[in-house]
Amino acid sequence: MTNKVTVLGSLNVDTTVTIKRIPQPGETIASENKSSAAGGKGANQAIAAVRAGADVSFIGRVGEDDEGKFMIECLKEDHVDTTHVSVDPLIGTGSAIILLDEKGQNSIVIYGGSNQKLTPKEVAAAHEQIKQSDFIVSQFETPQDATLAAFKFAKENGVQTILNPAPAASINPELLQYTDILVPNETESASLTGIEVTDEQSMLDNFAAFKKMGVKNLIITVGSKGAFFANDREHSFIPAFKVKAVDTTAAGDTFIGALSSQLKQDMSNLTEAITFAQRASSITVQGLGAMPSIPRLADIIAASKK
Repeated sequence: MTNKVTVLGSLNVDTTVTIKRIPQPGETIASENKSSAAGGKGANQAIAAVRAGADVSFIGRVGEDDEGKFMIECLKEDHVDTTHVSVDPLIGTGSAIILLDEKGQNSIVIYGGSNQKLTPKEVAAAHEQIKQSDFIVSQFETPQDATLAAFKFAKENGVQTILNPAPAASINPELLQYTDILVPNETESASLTGIEVTDEQSMLDNFAAFKKMGVKNLIITVGSKGAFFANDREHSFIPAFKVKAVDTTAAGDTFIGALSSQLKQDMSNLTEAITFAQRASSITVQGLGAMPSIPRLADIIAASKK
């Protein structure tokens, strides 16, 4: 049965600049290549979910500009429902500058633009869409009050909520009360709990801290090492698949989108869904760019048979 997923989040046009290494403060270095592609954590997660087999709808905001038209077209090309992507006549579409070094590591600067103008009003307009979903996914590249409104409505209607607290920011405590699955990376988790992630015990300590805040299920992604999950029933660390990374941009977004495409609402297949998401993410890091490198279901299945 196909999962219905609504993603509430950011839409950015990414400009990637390829360099040998990240420059030091005050230093000027030459770029080896420059390219632009559709991105934003919300858009990446939506594309990852739809390419992995989910039926996906989007709630977001773009500017009344060429970049906004480009982002909507990119979503439509992958059959993401853009009915609730609104157009801001005053503020331009969000963008990101990505510095990518030869080891595949990146540093990113984001301009929020129209993403930051998303409000509970847009959420209310999408109530019917949310009600029909199995999962709703959100991040921190759009205002938390919009996510809170969406998650509250989702919980009233039996929809599971997945929160990716990225980029790491101070979090509205009320939002965690309505979060079924929290998916930070190790840095974001430590930032929110004050407990550094170094080993399995520290991950369990992070879960204990989040549990006090209202979180029932925690998944901490740890880059090339793998992912840890914990709830009241079980906990485990699932190693990542070993590949040569070319560009780590959108690896975490791919993980979350792919996870939402496979996870059952009762979470009875959590281990299998995480393994699937790890496989998808391992394919993403082998290609350049955010959205262009996100795999399709056939790619993920083929990789799992190797």
